[in-house]
Amino acid sequence: MLVVVLQCLSNPMSPLYSGGVIQNSEFNNGLTNWSVPWDVQATVSSSPSGNKFAEARTAGRPSQTVHQTVQMQANTHYSLAAWLQVSAGMANVKAIIKAPDGEYITAAATVAKSGCWSMIKGGMTAYSSGPAELYFESDAAADIWVDSVSLQPFSFAEWDSHRRQAASEARRSTVRVVATGAGGAPMANATVSVRLLRPEFPFGNAMTREILDIPAYEKWFTSRFTVTTFENEMKWYSTEWIQNHEDYSVPDAMLNLAQKYNIKVRGHNVFWDDQSSQMEWVKSLSVDQLKAAMQKRIRSVVSRYGGKVIGWDVVNENLHWNFFESKLGPDASPQIYQEVAQVDGSKPLFMNEFNTMEQPMDMTAMPSKYAAKMNQIRTFPGNGGLKFAVGLESHFGTPNIPFTRATLDMLAQLDLPIWLTEIDVTNGPNQAQYLEQVLREGYGHPAVDGMVMWAAWHARGCYVMCLTDNNFQNLPVGDVVDKLIVEWRTHPVAATVDADGVAELNLVHGEYNITVTHPWLRSPAVRTLRVDALSAASSKSTAIDIRV
Repeated sequence: MLVVVLQCLSNPMSPLYSGGVIQNSEFNNGLTNWSVPWDVQATVSSSPSGNKFAEARTAGRPSQTVHQTVQMQANTHYSLAAWLQVSAGMANVKAIIKAPDGEYITAAATVAKSGCWSMIKGGMTAYSSGPAELYFESDAAADIWVDSVSLQPFSFAEWDSHRRQAASEARRSTVRVVATGAGGAPMANATVSVRLLRPEFPFGNAMTREILDIPAYEKWFTSRFTVTTFENEMKWYSTEWIQNHEDYSVPDAMLNLAQKYNIKVRGHNVFWDDQSSQMEWVKSLSVDQLKAAMQKRIRSVVSRYGGKVIGWDVVNENLHWNFFESKLGPDASPQIYQEVAQVDGSKPLFMNEFNTMEQPMDMTAMPSKYAAKMNQIRTFPGNGGLKFAVGLESHFGTPNIPFTRATLDMLAQLDLPIWLTEIDVTNGPNQAQYLEQVLREGYGHPAVDGMVMWAAWHARGCYVMCLTDNNFQNLPVGDVVDKLIVEWRTHPVAATVDADGVAELNLVHGEYNITVTHPWLRSPAVRTLRVDALSAASSKSTAIDIRV
């Protein structure tokens, strides 16, 4: 098991994969195998404990480190990790790879600090073979210290094999059915039939108000998904566009429809930190008036839906935007979370953000900054016992799959539920392929507890990605979704017990009807069985005894 660390440590850890294809990854041999560009000043230094590391700077402008050239292979994922420090203060530091085709790729980014070592983790995919160059670059003029560098290649087949194995371990368990008759005698050759009632893993899509008036939309949507998020209908501007004139009729009706089909609903959102999403009357309020309006909003929406949603996006996108912080101060977000929890403390409170997992070059929302913001919120006085969750919006162009997995690895260290909350992929010839990659990566990661796509249907056109046409016939991305739904729900439908009355079934987590038939039985024996993640945590199979 690879160790991934969010904390800043006094000493760097050993390189992952023993450095992979990186030579002299710990600088124990000076700068051997590393090159020093003409404008970089570099040396190898030692800490008081004897640890060696490279120290470099570029005079008069943001700094670069030493470089290393590696030979890359086409159609290969590369997982990158290193440990970084800066000589003073803190700086955003990126890992840059000049790929064999000449493209400069940001493979990862982190906040490096003075006085302790920070881990950076990410990667990239090579689509051509040839020499590539790796180095690190800061956005500030400071000495960059680098140590324990690793770059590990994985063929596409190796990567997919690991993902399938991880998905099997996280999403499936072995169930041992024991069928016995009178006096405990085994019912040899009894037939066991299995029917999945509801899968455990939440997989869904955003919903729009049009579903209330179009039966074909309702049929298409409700036959597939177990969870949904209302695209806009629960947002503040949708329910109180005019001050003190609240209207919840549309989200109420959408919630009733979802409940009819046992589709769970995420609460989206209590507030949105984007200045452009605020009503004009909100922008004009004084501080005291804004606080009063916000408290009214919390009491209104959270109490109305508190027992009916499975979680809340509390302050949406509060890394990229800061409307409420600009009005109420830097502690606005943690205070809002606390106030929401006072009304509904039973549901997970999500910090929902974009580009944390999608774009390594977005310095605003990098995983280390996401983790720091989450920790600011949950360590705020009074927030210690609240339920928090990680919301990663997942709006992709061309996915960087190694970076996606690395981000999930990093944020899993928060020990909080993680959801991919708004998955979409921009239109293009590879849209369906890219969507499948993202969905498989999320489903295969054990830290991910649910996924919702941001592909709500609109007659006028979807936000970014449509799953169907206007006749609710699948587009290629819709076919991908249907294929994965079938795959992720596939399970043995029947088995015959052995001479000891035993049958072992490998089942996807969920709720099942198990039916046993045998000539001894006057009527079938039926049991309801829940197979869940607790089963996966045990090395033993789950047993269900059916006695008649």
